[in-house]
Amino acid sequence: MATSRIPAAIEALVTRWTAALPGVLVLDGPTTGDLTKVQDLVFVGWQPNTENGLAVEMQQDFAHIGGHTRDERFDVLCYLEAWTGDFDINARRARAFELFAACENDLRASGGNPSAPNLGGAVLFSGITQGSLLQQQTDRGATVGIAFRVTCQARI
Repeated sequence: MATSRIPAAIEALVTRWTAALPGVLVLDGPTTGDLTKVQDLVFVGWQPNTENGLAVEMQQDFAHIGGHTRDERFDVLCYLEAWTGDFDINARRARAFELFAACENDLRASGGNPSAPNLGGAVLFSGITQGSLLQQQTDRGATVGIAFRVTCQARI
């Protein structure tokens, strides 16, 4: 019996967003590789400035008397970034929100994608619930990132 749906949800997000964002590097957790030349990227299970590699925050409780099933609610921390090396922060912000829209739209149920919120059965439902815009100008150009959470509800 599964004790958590977190691994399945993370795997589903990486798979779905890799397909939904052609040409964008989608990463499962943090990386030690050189990303200085990567223009657009999405991290699933990582955000900058989190302590000790925090990837997910979770809660569980019994679903019914008797304890046969549990309800699990968790937030997968995600981060996306747009960079090209120029100093046009407005263009980078627009691109970051294009990436964000693609991630969010992938999680919305629609006629052609009726099971999107459940991540292919990994969870009961999911959706982006919180985010923060990060902007900076450096000697490498303008960088705009969005740190966000995908909140999931599951029954285990």
